[in-house]
Amino acid sequence: MGRLSVRELVRMVPRSVRERAKDTIRAGLTIGGGPRTLPDFLVIGTQRGGTTSLYSYLVRHPDVSGALLAKEVHYFDLGFDREQSWYRRFFPTEGARRRHLEATGRRLLVGEASPYYLFHPAVPERVAATLPDVRLIVMLRDPVERAFSHWRHEVELGCETRSFEEAIALEARRTAGEAERLASSPTYQSFAHQHFTYVARGEYADQLTRWFERFPRDRFLFIGSERFFADPGGELARVHGFLGLAPSSLDRYEAFNASSGADLDPGVRRLLRDHFGPHNERLFELLDFRFDWS
Repeated sequence: MGRLSVRELVRMVPRSVRERAKDTIRAGLTIGGGPRTLPDFLVIGTQRGGTTSLYSYLVRHPDVSGALLAKEVHYFDLGFDREQSWYRRFFPTEGARRRHLEATGRRLLVGEASPYYLFHPAVPERVAATLPDVRLIVMLRDPVERAFSHWRHEVELGCETRSFEEAIALEARRTAGEAERLASSPTYQSFAHQHFTYVARGEYADQLTRWFERFPRDRFLFIGSERFFADPGGELARVHGFLGLAPSSLDRYEAFNASSGADLDPGVRRLLRDHFGPHNERLFELLDFRFDWS
């Protein structure tokens, strides 16, 4: 048997144990220091759309602070039964923000990125109640490519054992009623809704309609994943402008969290193109611009 990687060893540890360990570390690093701030911005999705790369670039800006120890805090989706003080522990103190302002003359912006936020049915209401002035960054990827990348990711994690064709055929049965249960209970969590929604997550118009009911359109910045990876510097500059940050470029734009594997079967691709066609048109009408997902 070959030597296991650190990532593989970590995956063998039960998730509950991993989360308790993270909580212990965070508590040790965040004791004291005064009141803590809440985020100014959230990267809310989509999963497998490039959010890890965007967030990694964004927190390198001298006037941005990300969440402690984690890109994805998962407060509004998986942790909303916790006290708000638990969420605040991930972010800098008000004193740190004040010192940054005094030293630089510029405000320190704070944010996190949890791509499940976009899709979870209860999150828009929760965010609106907690962060009424937050700015929201949304990355959208061709839903066909996103679905296949999502499946490969779940296979790599050990969560999915079915073929892609089987998984999308079983999706409706696997996830039946889960969105309604999530919307009705702050403590309910659904493994199937989080991990097996390969097709549903690409039906973007339904998800954004919920968000638009809670926030005005000017709070959102939309980024096409394909354009982002073609011109990361230019798209990052758009994000900086949206957040009111001074321009700041990086020497190199490395792609993070990319997956690789077999190509998507052409017949399945055509099937998904036909399925997503009407959903994409609804999205383009909702946003009043189009992504090139032909």
